[in-house]
Amino acid sequence: MTQAATAVAAFRDLHGAPPAGVWAAPGRVNLIGEHTDYNDGFVLPFALPHRIAAAAGRRDDGMLTVATVGSDGKLQRITPVAIADLEPGGVSGWGAYPAGVAWALRDEGVSGGADLVLAGDVPTGAGLSSSAALECAVALALLGLAGYGEPDAARRVEIARLAQRAENDFVGAPTGVLDQTASMCCVEGNVLFLDVRSGESEQVPFDTAEDDLRILVIDTRAKHSHSESGYGERRRGTERAADLLGVKSLREITPEGLDAAMATLPAELGPLVRHVVTENQRVLDVVASLRAGRVADIGPSLNASHASLRDDYRVSAVELDLAVEAALEAGALGARMTGGGFGGSAIALIRSGDQQAVESAVGSRYVREHLPAPRFFLAVPAAGAGRV
Repeated sequence: MTQAATAVAAFRDLHGAPPAGVWAAPGRVNLIGEHTDYNDGFVLPFALPHRIAAAAGRRDDGMLTVATVGSDGKLQRITPVAIADLEPGGVSGWGAYPAGVAWALRDEGVSGGADLVLAGDVPTGAGLSSSAALECAVALALLGLAGYGEPDAARRVEIARLAQRAENDFVGAPTGVLDQTASMCCVEGNVLFLDVRSGESEQVPFDTAEDDLRILVIDTRAKHSHSESGYGERRRGTERAADLLGVKSLREITPEGLDAAMATLPAELGPLVRHVVTENQRVLDVVASLRAGRVADIGPSLNASHASLRDDYRVSAVELDLAVEAALEAGALGARMTGGGFGGSAIALIRSGDQQAVESAVGSRYVREHLPAPRFFLAVPAAGAGRV
């Protein structure tokens, strides 16, 4: 049963009638460009086939009810809330995400009540943006109930920003806009090359199968949370560095000016700046290779990105480092952590014939280190959010 069908069946059971519609949004893998989005930099994500579906029905009392179908098939619900009364801090736990979207939309003039039932297969806590998928699915559902049609490209960007506001200001997680934009704006068969500062984007074809290559996702099962991890600390560090350097964001620091910039900063801030500046350049290098059809050439950039995130930005974890090391030793062309870090997932660029060897090597390393077995799956660029 698809996630949409699961959501519809649960909605019928709970409310005794079919939903008015179903909307779904995907998780994402960020090929490269980590912690650059909130520094006005470059990012290069693609959407996953894994999605969160929102079956939705209208209410005329201004109330929001939300239930989610767990992996065990059981429903979890939040206490019904009046949309007019929503304020940051008023809803805790996972329910803060859909409530936050309703709160943000209320300020846009969309305030009708709704019943929502959610079902999805985006792994939670795996660095694959399950929260953004939830936010975008809920946003489309509430907009759809309010009579808005399928959003065009410009409106999709606006919805992504609205979902980011919900996560930042209502949930309290200081994320950039990468995840929501990927969920809303990605196109099947492509990676999304996004310049966060200008808002300009390009869909870059990304067909690994043409070169007999694959992107293997390694879910380390080391859970993370942007609202509880050191993510906010890193963001504040880069903002402080930009302030000390007299620039609006670290995007304004060029590779040529990096050494001079670092020389003026406190020792703890210099490595953060170095990561952001060099990571932006790595995104540009990867895009150039993909435009030229040289997918296999991006491996060294993936490796350098992981080293920078591990050593300069200091957001990796033992589980991520072991996954990357073992994958490379088993023949991966490149590997890196993906997502905000402190747990979550790694990705590896592999030859299709090496998948079993890479999975075995990573699994064996985890056994030796007495870690829970990781989860593996191949990632293929999928379509962004929409009505089912």
